[in-house]
Amino acid sequence: MQQIQSVISRRRATPSTRFNGGTIFTYICLFLWSLTTIYPLFWLVNNSFKLSRDVMNNSFTIAISPVLTNYTTAFDRINIGKSYVNSLIMSVSTVLLVLIMGGLAAYVIARFRFRGRSVLYSILVATLLIPSFSTVVPVYELLIKWGIVNTYWGLILPHTASNLTFAILVISGYMATIPKDLEDAAFMDGCNRLNMFSRVFLPISRPVFASASIFVFLWAYNDLFSALIFVNKDSVRPIVALLSEISSQYGTDFGLMASAVSITIIPILVVYLFIQRYIEKGLTEGAIKG
Repeated sequence: MQQIQSVISRRRATPSTRFNGGTIFTYICLFLWSLTTIYPLFWLVNNSFKLSRDVMNNSFTIAISPVLTNYTTAFDRINIGKSYVNSLIMSVSTVLLVLIMGGLAAYVIARFRFRGRSVLYSILVATLLIPSFSTVVPVYELLIKWGIVNTYWGLILPHTASNLTFAILVISGYMATIPKDLEDAAFMDGCNRLNMFSRVFLPISRPVFASASIFVFLWAYNDLFSALIFVNKDSVRPIVALLSEISSQYGTDFGLMASAVSITIIPILVVYLFIQRYIEKGLTEGAIKG
C-alpha cells in the first residue's frame, strides 16, 4: 500500500505536460498553418452571402446582413442541384467499386504466395508513373465502342480504373502487417478465404479503407479534366464542370461563384468528418488478446 501511495505521489509531483520553448513554438506554427486553411474557407463562405458588388468592394469584411440570393440563383438559373447529384452519384459509385475490387485484390496480394506475385506488384507500382492524360484517347475510344459516353458509367469506369492501383497498393501494404495468428485462428474456427476476408481482415482494415476512400472520393469528385472530355452533356455533367462554365458565363458574379464553390466543398467535409475516427485507429489494436 505504501508503494502504491509513493508511486501516486511521484506522478502528482511530475507534471504530465511540460510546455517549453520548443513546444510553444510548435503550437504557434501549427496555429498559423491552420489559419492558411481555415481563413480561406471562412472567406469563401462569408462572401457567398454577399452581392457581387459587395464582394468586389469589401471582400474582407464580415457579411453583417447576409443574403441568400446567390444560393437561390445557383439552384434556379444554373441548375446546380442536378450537377451536385451527378457528382455524388459518380463519386460514391467510384469509391464503392474501388474499395470492393481493390480490397479483394489487395487481400490476394498481401496474404497469398504465388508465382509472378513480385512481377505483378512491380507492374502495379509502374502504372502509377503513367500520367492519366496519356490514356485519354484509348479510353475514349473504348467508351465510344461500349456506348457509354455522356453517361454515368462514362466517368465512373475511368475513375475506377485510375484509382484502383492506388487502393490496391495501400490496402495490401496494410493487410500485410496483420498478424498471422489471426489467420491461423480463423482457419481453426472453420473460416474459408471469403469469410476470413469479410469477418477478419475487413473489420481490422477499416482505417486503411477509410483513408483510401477519402483520397478516391476527392480525386473523383474534383477531376475536371475527365469530366470535360467524357461527360460533356448537361444531364450528367458533374459540378466541377459546371463551375468552369460559371466562370465564363457569369464571370462578373463573384457572389454566385462563391456560393457555388461553398456548395461544392460540403460533401468533402462531410465525408472526412464521418470517417475521421476510423483513420485515427491503430493497425490491429485489440485484435489479439493475451
